[in-house]
Amino acid sequence: MPNPDRRSFLAGSAAAAATALGVPLARAKTASTPACKQAGDRSGGARASNPIAVSTYSFWRFAEGTPPGMDFCIRQASEMGFDGVELLEVQMQRKDRQYLNVLKRQAMVAGLDLCGMSTHQGFVSPDRAYRRANIERTTASLELAYALGIPTIRVNTGRWGTSGSFDELMENKGIEPTLEGYTDDQGFAWVIDAYGELARVAEKLGIVMGLENHWGLGRTAEGVLRVIEAVDSPWLQATLDTGNFLEDQYAQYRRLAAAAVFVQAKTYFGGGVWYELDIDYARVVQTLREVDYRGYVSLEFEGQEDVRTAVPKSLALLREAFSA
Repeated sequence: MPNPDRRSFLAGSAAAAATALGVPLARAKTASTPACKQAGDRSGGARASNPIAVSTYSFWRFAEGTPPGMDFCIRQASEMGFDGVELLEVQMQRKDRQYLNVLKRQAMVAGLDLCGMSTHQGFVSPDRAYRRANIERTTASLELAYALGIPTIRVNTGRWGTSGSFDELMENKGIEPTLEGYTDDQGFAWVIDAYGELARVAEKLGIVMGLENHWGLGRTAEGVLRVIEAVDSPWLQATLDTGNFLEDQYAQYRRLAAAAVFVQAKTYFGGGVWYELDIDYARVVQTLREVDYRGYVSLEFEGQEDVRTAVPKSLALLREAFSA
C-alpha cells in the first residue's frame, strides 16, 4: 500500500492558509458548488483550507497563436489572487538557468509558490529504446523542477497509442486496445520498471512524482495504485485529477485520495471541449478531508468561456468549496 508518511514530503511545498476572496460564488454549469461543511476538529493550528493554485494550462487559450509564456501566467495568477502556480512543462518556451532564475524571482516577489509541474512521458511500448528515452526525458524534468524549487511533478503511465487521434480516444472514454501480441500486464511491467528507476532519481533530488489518473494504464484509480504499490517508494505517489475519472468518479476519488500529494481540479465554464463532468466539489472536499489532505489544489480550466472571466470564477468556486 502507499507509504502512510507521504504527507511529510509536502511539508515545504504548501503556502500559508488561503483566505476567502469575499466574492459571491458563481455556479458553474457543470459543477455543484455548495460550501463544504465543517470537517472535523481543525484546532491546534491546522489551517482551515487548502491553498489554491492555477495550472498555466488554464491560460492556454488566453491569446491566439503561441501559448502564453510562464512570466505572463505568473503575473495573471498573482493579479487574480491565487496562492501558487503549476507549470506545464510543454508550455515553457525557455529552460536556460537565467530564465528559470527570473521566474523564481518573479514568483517570490508576487507572493506565489511554484508548487508543481506537469510533465509528459510514456512507458507503454515494447520498444526498449523508446522507454529509455522517456526515462531520460523524465529525469530531465525532475532536474528542471529541482532548479525551479518545485517539490512535485505530475507524471503519466503512457498509453498504447492505438487510437487514431486524441478525439477518437475521447470518444471511446479513454479506452483503447492493446498493441497486437501484447497485454496490459506487460505494459504495467514496463511502467513499474521505469518508475522504480526514476524513484531513485527523485529521491536524490527531493522531488515527489505524482502519477496522475490520465488515460492509458493510469485511466483508473486501480491502474494508478497498481504502479504505486509495486514501486513502493514515497517518491512516487499520486496526482488526483478530478476531471479524468469518467465512471464511478466519487468512488475512484476515494480510492486514490490517500495516495495524493497533489490535486488538479477541473472546471468547465462555457461547456467542455471533449466532455464535461458534473463535479460536486463539496463531496470532493469531504473525501480529501477524510484522509487529511492539506496540499495544493490546482485549477485546470477546460471550458470554452473566456479565460479572463472563467478562471476568476473558478477560483471563487474552489475557495468556497475548500474553506472550512
